[in-house]
Amino acid sequence: MTDAPIPSRPLAAWNTPSTRILIGLAIGLFAGVAVNMQAPQLHGPALTILAPIGRLWLDALTMTVVPLVFGLLVGAVGSAASKASAGGVTARAMAWFCMLLVGACTLGALAALLLLDWLPIPDGGLTLRSANGPAPAVESRAWFEGLIPANPVKAAAEMNMTPLVVFALFFGFATTRIRQELRVSLANTFEGLVETMLVIVRWVLLAGPLGVMALAFGVGAQAGGAAAGALAHYVLAVVVACLTVILAAYLLVTVLGRISPLAFARAAGPVQAIALGSQSSLACLPAMINAAGVLKASPNVSGVVLPLAVAIFRAASAAANVAVAIYLAKAFGVALTPASVGMAVLVAAAVSLAAVGLPAQVSFFATIGPVALALGAPLGALPLLLAVETIPDLFRTLGNVTSDLAITRILGRERKSSRPHPGERDQPMEASRAL
Repeated sequence: MTDAPIPSRPLAAWNTPSTRILIGLAIGLFAGVAVNMQAPQLHGPALTILAPIGRLWLDALTMTVVPLVFGLLVGAVGSAASKASAGGVTARAMAWFCMLLVGACTLGALAALLLLDWLPIPDGGLTLRSANGPAPAVESRAWFEGLIPANPVKAAAEMNMTPLVVFALFFGFATTRIRQELRVSLANTFEGLVETMLVIVRWVLLAGPLGVMALAFGVGAQAGGAAAGALAHYVLAVVVACLTVILAAYLLVTVLGRISPLAFARAAGPVQAIALGSQSSLACLPAMINAAGVLKASPNVSGVVLPLAVAIFRAASAAANVAVAIYLAKAFGVALTPASVGMAVLVAAAVSLAAVGLPAQVSFFATIGPVALALGAPLGALPLLLAVETIPDLFRTLGNVTSDLAITRILGRERKSSRPHPGERDQPMEASRAL
C-alpha cells in the first residue's frame, strides 16, 4: 500500500476516504453485533437487504483488478528497463531493489505463517468464507504446469493471477525489443488503460462507506464481538511482518554496509520519527538526504538512490501485502503449499514495483488482490481490512524509509572509493528533476 498523503489541514484527516470507510466499518460491525446479541430474528431479513449491496460493491471493485494489474506490470517493465539503461548507479540500484523486494516478501510470508501457526485466527472471527467452502488444494504438478498460460485470455477471465502475471512480464519485456514508435504507442495505450481503471476505482470508492458497512454488518451479525478480535489479530499479523523487515534492514546494513546498528539507528531516528508522524515516505525525503550524509554515503550515489527508492522501493509494504494475502488464505481455509507461497512472493514483488504512485486505497486492492488470488484466497474481506489499515500503514512507512536508508548506505559505501562512470555525476540532479 502506498504511503498515505499528508493532510493539508488539521481537520482534513477526518474527511479522507480511509476515515469514511473506517466509520462505515464501525457502524456495520456495531449494528451486526447488536442484531446478533439482541435481535437474532432480524439477522435474515437484514442480510437479505444488505448482502447484495456489499456483493455488488465488491464486484465493482474486483472488476478492475485484472486490467489494472496487467497494465501496471507492462508499463513498469518498460519503465524499469529505461531506468536500468540510464547509468551504472541506477542499474545497480534497480537490481538491488528487485532482489531485496523478493527477500522482504519472503520474510513477510515466513513471519505471517509462523505467527498464524503460533497464534491462530480467533474462532468465529472473519466469517467471510464463500458458500462453496474453501478453495481446493492444487497439486504441485498441476500448479507448475499452469504457470505458463496456454490461453492468456482464459487466465484473465478466470482471474488466475499467477499465469497472468507471467504473461504480463513476458509482454512487458517484449515491448522493449520492438521499434521505438510502436513501443511508445503501446506504452500510451496501457497508460490510458491504467488511468481509466483508476477513474473507475475512484468512483467505486465513493460508495466505499456504504459497501463496507454492508459487508461489516454480515460479519458482525454472524461472528458477534469476535469480529473485532479478528480484526485486531489481523493488525498484529501485518505489524509483525513490517517489524521483521525493519529488523532485517538493520541486520543487512550492519553486515553489508559495515556500520554498527547503533550508528545506523542514530542516523535513521529523525527520519523514522517523521515517517510515524506523516505516514509518507516522500515527506521523509529531505530528512533521508541529510541522514545519508550522516551515514557517509557517497552523494553521487545517494542523490540517485534515495529519490528512486522513495518512488519504487517499498520493502515493508510488499512484505505486508504478502502477510495480508496469507492471512486471507488462512481465514478462508485455503491449503497453502511451498510452491503457492513462493509464487505469491514473486507476484507481490512484481506488483509492488508496478503499483508506483497509486493512491493508498487503490493500491491496497491493486497490490494485495493479485497476491491473494495467486494463493487461491477470495477478496471478500479486503474492504474490511482496508478500513483498519491506519495502524499497519504507520509500520509500512516506517519499514519503507528504514529500508531506503539501509540500501543507500550499502550502495553508497560500495561506490565510495571508486570513480563514477561517465555521466553519473549529473544523475542526482536528473533523478530529482524526473521525480
